[in-house]
Amino acid sequence: MTPDAETLNPTVKAGILVDALPYIRRFWGQIVVVKYGGNALGASQNGARATLASFAQDIVLMSSVGMRPLVVHGGGPQIGELMARLGKVPEFRHGLRVTDAETLDIARMVLVGKVNRDIVSAINVHAPIAVGVSGEDAGLIGATQRDPDLGFVGDVTHVNPEILERLLAQNLIPVIATIGSDEEGQAYNINADTAAGAVAEAVGAAKLVYLTDVEGIRRDRADPSTLISSITLDELDGLVADGTVSEGMIPKVVSCLRAVRAGVPQAHILDGRAVHALLLEIFTNEGYGTMVSR
Repeated sequence: MTPDAETLNPTVKAGILVDALPYIRRFWGQIVVVKYGGNALGASQNGARATLASFAQDIVLMSSVGMRPLVVHGGGPQIGELMARLGKVPEFRHGLRVTDAETLDIARMVLVGKVNRDIVSAINVHAPIAVGVSGEDAGLIGATQRDPDLGFVGDVTHVNPEILERLLAQNLIPVIATIGSDEEGQAYNINADTAAGAVAEAVGAAKLVYLTDVEGIRRDRADPSTLISSITLDELDGLVADGTVSEGMIPKVVSCLRAVRAGVPQAHILDGRAVHALLLEIFTNEGYGTMVSR
C-alpha cells in the first residue's frame, strides 16, 4: 500500500517536492485546460465525493504553484440519471443523445445547476478561487445545430476567451459548463470533449488534459499492459484509421489531434478516478496516462 503524506519520512517528502520543481518552473504562468468528464466522478455517491475532492485538491495545488488551471466539464451520466428519475427514456444516435426541448432543459439543470456547482464548491473548500460559468455567458461558446434529427445538439462555431482571460488575470479558476448558444440565443448541448479542445485552442493553453474513466489509449483495448504512455500525431492518426481507437474514445482523440495541430503543445488522456492522477501526469517523469504531442 502506498504511504500517505503523513507517514512519509521528511527527507522523502522533500525529494518529492524537488522532483516536481522542473515541472513547476516549466508551467509557471501557463494555462492548463482540464476536461473533467462525468464518468470520472464515479458511480456511487460516496465514491463521487471522494473522487471530486481529490480532483479539487489537484486543481488548487496547480494554481498554488503558479499554473493557471481552467476546468471544462461534462455530465452525461448525471443527465441520464435525472432523465431516468423523471421517467424520460434517453435516445442515442451514433453515440449522441437526441436532445429535444425537455432534454435540453434537463441538461442545463444538471450541467449548470448541479455538476458545475459541485465542482466549484469542492475547489472553494480550499480557497475562494473557483468561478462557475456556462458557455452561454458573455458569448463564451458559440454554437450551431449539428443535425436536425439530434435536436438541440450543437457544434462549436467559436470560443470568445475574453471572460476567461479576465478571470485568469485575477488568479481565479473558471469552471465551464458546456452549454453553448447561437446568434439568436438558442441554447445547445455541446460535447464536452470537443468544447475543451476548442477552449484550449482559444486561450493558448500549454496543456489539454482529459480526465475520464479509462487510463489512456491502449494498442489492444482488452489488454491493460498495452497502455501507450506517449504518442505522436501521426501514430495516433494510424490508430484511429485502423479502428484501435473507437466508440467513446473517438471524440477525445479527435479533440487532442485538433488541439495539438492548432498549437497546443501537449494533450493527455488519463483516468480521473485515480487519486491525484492529474498531479502524477503533470509533475512526474513517469506520467500516468497517454500524452499526445507532435
